[in-house]
Amino acid sequence: MRNRYTYIFPLCVILFTLTSSFGDNNACKNIGSNIGFVKTQTEKAIKTNDINIAKYHAYKALNAIEKSKKQFKECGCYTAELSLNKGLEHLKNATKETSINNAKSLLKKALKNTEGSLHALDEYNTSTFPTNVLAMNTKSSKRIDLNKNKILHHKIDKTLVNFESSLHKVVHTLECEKARKYAQTVFDNCEEKLLNEDLSEAKKYYNLRIKEIVSKALDKLNNCSN
Repeated sequence: MRNRYTYIFPLCVILFTLTSSFGDNNACKNIGSNIGFVKTQTEKAIKTNDINIAKYHAYKALNAIEKSKKQFKECGCYTAELSLNKGLEHLKNATKETSINNAKSLLKKALKNTEGSLHALDEYNTSTFPTNVLAMNTKSSKRIDLNKNKILHHKIDKTLVNFESSLHKVVHTLECEKARKYAQTVFDNCEEKLLNEDLSEAKKYYNLRIKEIVSKALDKLNNCSN
């Protein structure tokens, strides 16, 4: 029962700056996924008591931050980028430590920076200009691209109806812990895929939507003991 996709990511909004430029909607979505991956890997590094395993997860987090640089530029959320870069320094220092306790101290600082980055990105995404401002400031070529993406996204959403139905059955028929592990595996695999800078627009959106769908299932499954 191994599938390859998952977790949630808030739908980001196209944000225009006062200079009439705007952040790329999909770039902001991808950034959110990448930061989520950094957070997950940092948390895994903190949980282990093996310095080598901690460094392994820290390196994976560092790699994700490096891959995010181009998308940060396209998205335009500099506050989130600044916070994540502070975390990057703590992660780098953690990989140089020989003591697990010292490494964990640095990793916890990195985690706070990562959470701050996610918070900044969320605030950035939920700040939006009125629709009439959007129409006035958007170049015709950008409007065409947005329309093409809208059509593409609609087609992908239709193909995911069966997946959502199947996941619903998993949540309500499979033993809670098994269903949760399955959903978490989907999440982890999806985060890995979204780190690939060569993904097409269709595959990026597909993975992001899968994450959003599965996140709802995870919300129901995270407290299996209850």
